Amino acid sequence: MTPSHHHSVGLSRRAVVQAGYTSLLGIGLPALLGQRLRAAEAIAPARKRGAKSIIIVFLTGGASHHDTFDMKPEAPAEIRGAFQPISTAIPGYSICEHLPHLAAMASKFAVVRSFSHDDTNHLFSTHYVLTGEKQPGGFNDKVASRDDWPSYSAALRFLRPRHDGTPCGVNLPTFLRDGPLTWPGQHAGFLSSNNDPWQITSNPNTADFRVEALTLSPGIDVPHLGRRQALLEEINRQQTRLGDVLQYQRLHKDQQLAVSMLTTKRLTQAFELDHESPVLREKYGRTETGQSLLLARRLVESGVSIVQVNVGRVQNWDTHSNIFPRLKDTLLPPVDRGVSTLLDDLAARGMLDETLVIMLGEFGRTPTINSNHGRDHWGSCFFGLFAGAGVQPGQVIGRSDKEGGYPVTDPYSPSDLGATVYHLLGIPDDVEIRDRLNRPIRLNQGHVIEPLFTGASA
Repeated sequence: MTPSHHHSVGLSRRAVVQAGYTSLLGIGLPALLGQRLRAAEAIAPARKRGAKSIIIVFLTGGASHHDTFDMKPEAPAEIRGAFQPISTAIPGYSICEHLPHLAAMASKFAVVRSFSHDDTNHLFSTHYVLTGEKQPGGFNDKVASRDDWPSYSAALRFLRPRHDGTPCGVNLPTFLRDGPLTWPGQHAGFLSSNNDPWQITSNPNTADFRVEALTLSPGIDVPHLGRRQALLEEINRQQTRLGDVLQYQRLHKDQQLAVSMLTTKRLTQAFELDHESPVLREKYGRTETGQSLLLARRLVESGVSIVQVNVGRVQNWDTHSNIFPRLKDTLLPPVDRGVSTLLDDLAARGMLDETLVIMLGEFGRTPTINSNHGRDHWGSCFFGLFAGAGVQPGQVIGRSDKEGGYPVTDPYSPSDLGATVYHLLGIPDDVEIRDRLNRPIRLNQGHVIEPLFTGASA
C-alpha cells in the first residue's frame, strides 16, 4: 500500500500553489511528516554492542546460497553449479569466485549459513525477513496492508519518535511492486502511515539525480522560509475547512517538521553525491547498486537510523533460469564491489563500530538446478552477512547439510534476525505495541543471534 499524497485537512492543490508553497505542503512525504505517535519514550539506551544506524542490503527475490556464501564443491554437478570456490580471509572458508573483493575482506564480516523458515512465497517471506514476524493472515500473494507487521524502522519511529527533521527510515532506490502486487514489509503496517519509512524511487547513479521532496520550488530558498512560513500560518488561520482543533494541530506539526527538514543542511547535503570524491564513487561502482550504497552511508552519516537498499528491481535475484550468466555478469559484481567498499568506507570513517550492515534475501534457492538452468525458491536454508555494531568479524556461523538443503546446526529464523536488530537498537525484548484493535502484542518473538557477538561459531 503506497503512502497517500492527499492533504489531511482538505487544502486544495490549487490553494497551495497560489500560496507559492507546493514544495512544502506537497512534499510527497506524508509518511514522514505525519503526526508522531507517542509511545514508550524511555527506551533503554543502546548497549555496548549497539547500533546507532543499520544498513540493510536486501537481495530481493532470494539469492542463491549455493552460488555465493555456502558453496558445495564436493556435491554432484546438479547441486554444486558452475562456479568455483575461492579462499577468503577466514581460514578454511571459501566463497564464490565472482565475489573476490568480499573474499579478500572476509575478516571484516560474519556469515550466518543456517537461516531457515518454512515458506517459499516472495511476499510472505519478504514480510517475515523485513519485519521479524510472520505476516498476519499470510497466504500466497497477500499484498501489503495495514494489518501487516511494522518494518524495523517503523517500529523504531513509533517507539522513539524524532522531531529533528531527519527520517528514521529510508528505503531506496526502488519500491517493491510488481503489477498489482505490493510487497509487504516495506511499511509501518498496523502502526499506520505516520510511521512509514521514506521511499526513494530514483537512481542515484544518474547525472540528474535529485529527490523532489528535498527540493524547493524555483524562487524559494532557505533564508526566505521563515517569511513564507509566516504567510502559510496566516493562510491556515483563514481557512474555514481546517476542521477541528486536532486536525489543525496535526497540519501545523507537519508543516513545522517540513520546515525543519528543508532547513537541515545535514540531511539535504546527504543527497549531493557529486560532493564525494570521484575516486570513491568509482570504487563503489558507477552502478545503481554502488551509488545507492554510497548514498546509504551518507544518509546514516546524516543521522538516518535505518536505510534499506533494495539491490535491483522486484525479484531481481529470482533466478529460475540461466542463473549462472545472470549471477556472473549482472548480479554479483555490483554487490561484491559496492558492499566491500561500503564496509571499508564505514571503517575508515570510524562508523562501522556503530553501524550494523546486513545483507540477505527473503530465502535461498533449491539445492538442485532445474531444467531451465536455474534454481527455484527455497526457504529451508539461506545465508545472511553481518558486519559492525559489535559483530565479531571473521567467522562463519551455522552449517548446512552436504546438499545445502537444511541446516545441520541450530537454525535461525527471521524472528531471530528481528530480535538481533531490536537488541542492537536498545529496544527491550519484551516491549509491547498495540495493533489496530488496540490489543497489546509483543513486538518480536525471536532470540538474539548470540554467536554474532560472542564469536562462538558453530
